[in-house]
Amino acid sequence: MSIIGVYSLKGGVGKTTTAINLAYLAAKQGNQTLVWDLDPQGAATYCFRIRPRLKGGSKRLLKGRKKDLDSLVKGTDFENLDLLPADFSFRNMDLMLSDAKKPKKQFLRLLMSLTREYDQVILDCPPSISLVSENVFRAADGLLIPMIPTALATRTLFQVRDFLKGKRYQHLKLMPFFSMVDEREPMHLDIMDRLPKRHADLLTKPIPYAAEVMSMGSSRAPVGDYASQSPVSRAYEALWRDVKWRLSRR
Repeated sequence: MSIIGVYSLKGGVGKTTTAINLAYLAAKQGNQTLVWDLDPQGAATYCFRIRPRLKGGSKRLLKGRKKDLDSLVKGTDFENLDLLPADFSFRNMDLMLSDAKKPKKQFLRLLMSLTREYDQVILDCPPSISLVSENVFRAADGLLIPMIPTALATRTLFQVRDFLKGKRYQHLKLMPFFSMVDEREPMHLDIMDRLPKRHADLLTKPIPYAAEVMSMGSSRAPVGDYASQSPVSRAYEALWRDVKWRLSRR
């Protein structure tokens, strides 16, 4: 089982849209796939037309056994693709994790119980440095970091690297990439030219700013489901190939 966190310190950079569209592609290729919506706002849960609520909330989730976890997972409208929905109680998950034994390994404990059910797990992460994010860093094989090509958005990549430096996350493969790219913007083009010279691990497949992505909130589906021939759908396909290749080299 491969676990990918989609993470950024900055909101509004395309984390949820990336998580949804890559999970859709993984499932379409025959992989049993699970999306875990960790953001209390529940945008991924909404897009999959599932109610953002867990019976018993995050307390039951973190203290439960495998059978409890199985009962919380919901099927989506797409074959091979399941969802562990968000719950508003996730806003307090840090407090609950801090009370647990080995608080930074709770997600890993939960996810390892699913190795026989799923080939791919994708974590849609809230924008913070917290016990939640440290659990993601511990559990994930790769960390996808979407960045709009602006100074403030790319600055977060340096902050994440600084935080991880010297910590025990050597297994974690960072995979930053450009998201919501507008090639009419000189700043976008300039940063996309300069940043790869400083970050050799930057993925080469950017995601363009596109109306089809903005429509996900109203369509409540992945782009590949309703605009499969669009340039942005093909961009997600190229990004997914890049991600799989990068993880295969770990």
